[in-house]
This record gives sequence, structure tokens and C-alpha cells, in this order.
Amino acid sequence: MHTNDTSSLRVFLAEDSLPIRERIAGLLAEQHMSVVGGAATPCDCIDGILREHPDVVVLDMQLEGGSGLEVLRAVRRVDPAIAFVVFSNHAQPPYVRRYLADGASSVLDKTLDFQRLPEAVEAARTRRIH
Repeated sequence: MHTNDTSSLRVFLAEDSLPIRERIAGLLAEQHMSVVGGAATPCDCIDGILREHPDVVVLDMQLEGGSGLEVLRAVRRVDPAIAFVVFSNHAQPPYVRRYLADGASSVLDKTLDFQRLPEAVEAARTRRIH
């Protein structure tokens, strides 16, 4: 069921840049979404996601010391109900296909799609594919 009530939407930010995490958090807060955690490394992301059990993870492809793909795969093995929106500067077709094949709801380009992120996060929660 689709709902426009995003007040209870819990989001984890898997992003290695603190300024970008802060910008994303501000953008999501404007839509009354709650950021429940954030981390820069794959290990810290996996630990935080599994601890917080967010509705949606906003995931960068390139993390500090590793790949977002390892986060996506590790979390989906344990909790496939958590949705992922990939948000990266590396959104070229081969990467997009790989992340979608491994279970991401959508892949957005940071430079082109920043303002579309809240919509993609909401769509991921309701499991609509963009």
C-alpha cells in the first residue's frame, strides 16, 4: 500500500562524505523522514544498518575502504526487507545494472538527481521501482 505519510520513514545513510551525509539528512528532514544513522566504511555501515533496521538505506557505491555493493549484499542476506536506494557519482550503466540485479530499488546520480532522492526513498519503501 502506498502512503504519503513519510513521518515514520527511517533512513540510514551509507556515505563516506560527512558533508554529503549532512546535506542528504537535511533534504530528507524537509520531507519529515528520520535519519537513524550513518557511516562511511562498509563494516560500519553493515553494523549500523543491522543494528538500526531502517526502512531504507541511501547507499553510495564508493565507500571509505570498500564498495557499497558489499554492504548491499551483506545486509540483504540477513534482512532482505530493508530497501536500498543507491546514490552515487558513479551511476554508469554497468554499475546500475549490477546494483539493481543485487536488489537495489533504484540508482540515482548525485550530480543529476539530488532533489529526486526523497521521492526515490519513499518509492523504495513502497517497493516501487524507479
